[in-house]
Amino acid sequence: MRDRVMDLIDRDEKAIGSSLKIRLFPFVADKSSKNRIIDANGKEYIDFTANWAVANTGYCHPKVTKAIKEQIDKNSFSSYTTVITETGVELAERLIQLTPGNFEKKVWFGLSGSDANGCIAKMLPLAKKRNRLISFFGAYHGQTMGSLSVSGHTAQARFIGAGNVTKIPYPYCYRCAFDKKAENCGLYCLDYLENHVFTTICPPEDVAGIIIEAIQCDGGDVVPPKGYLPRLKKICDKHGIYLVVDEVKIGVGRTGKFFGFEHFDIIPDAIVFGKPIASGVPLSGVIARKEILDAGTATHLFTTGGSPLAAAAALATLDVVINEGLMENAQKMGEYLKSRLLKLKDRYEIIGDVRGKGLVLGVELVKDRATKEPAAKETAKICFRAFQKGLVIFYVGIHSNVLEFTPPLTLTKEDADEGLTMLEEAFKDVIEGKVSDEELSRYAGW
Repeated sequence: MRDRVMDLIDRDEKAIGSSLKIRLFPFVADKSSKNRIIDANGKEYIDFTANWAVANTGYCHPKVTKAIKEQIDKNSFSSYTTVITETGVELAERLIQLTPGNFEKKVWFGLSGSDANGCIAKMLPLAKKRNRLISFFGAYHGQTMGSLSVSGHTAQARFIGAGNVTKIPYPYCYRCAFDKKAENCGLYCLDYLENHVFTTICPPEDVAGIIIEAIQCDGGDVVPPKGYLPRLKKICDKHGIYLVVDEVKIGVGRTGKFFGFEHFDIIPDAIVFGKPIASGVPLSGVIARKEILDAGTATHLFTTGGSPLAAAAALATLDVVINEGLMENAQKMGEYLKSRLLKLKDRYEIIGDVRGKGLVLGVELVKDRATKEPAAKETAKICFRAFQKGLVIFYVGIHSNVLEFTPPLTLTKEDADEGLTMLEEAFKDVIEGKVSDEELSRYAGW
């Protein structure tokens, strides 16, 4: 039988530029359903990724596909920049209703998390009439110049972004930038912001906004310590600075709540969303204080942003996530997965840390638990071997050493158990040296 997977990989290599690629293994998707993907040769895989946390409702959910089909038959396209549609208005109204905060809000629509964070990079200084922004080491807000500028990830480090952004350490307690211990540091990283950053290079009266991920995903699935986000919000309020939370990857139910920041008892001034909002149809957006998104007319717009097709898919996605118990399942299955991963940590010294909330979990791999030297190659090999066994899992992190678990929110215990069995087999094979460097050489990953 002809190997369609390798044939398509060869064609891809000739036709598609490397700038588009984070390839971890030889995978060509052909079909998908619920929590599984079938490749071009007909092999079925359990999915622990939701394709970078997009397929929250699972693949091909019938209610979402029905909404898309009905909308495309009714009105295949209108540009919301000039032509209003009922689906767009309804979606904006519903998002405002779902968002905490007793103040007037509006919505902006785009196509990806990148352009949505680009909206923030433009509109905050315009609205506040201040030039500076603050973001974090390890942050991944996107690949456009605006979103790249507020990012702090190694993936964007070779590019020079806008000069108005100051970056500070994220509260990554496993790898504290200040070599403190979480149990007694007193949130020193925020003392550093107030007592050093504000008093030297970045006066608070010049700062329009601080943009942060409630859980820093591509930076390593890092969860901030208790009290960090509330204190950061108090600092922002004290100095009249907008607090923006990037929910592109963890929003729409993934953490067990609709927005990840809801775990931390804060109400941000602006929320950025994207990835899962329309179950794979390109759509992103910002929900923000009215004055932020009304600060200028035609200042950040995209012809296909907020299309009727995407809005219809998003409305159906919201119905499924909220009405079919997907947030509750994310919390339940997240606790189950985490408990199993902690048991795995007891058996394998290569696992340095297990962390996360709901169905966004990170397993950080190290060569030595004392030195915490990142085990980047081993992480890539485990992903590769797990794929060979029938499990799709990706890795992230500023050191490329964190296995990321972001499965569809429809994940079942049966699929979780089957996937974890494959994962442990992959751990054993890599530790025993059964995966060669040569096998991995074609897949550069991060």
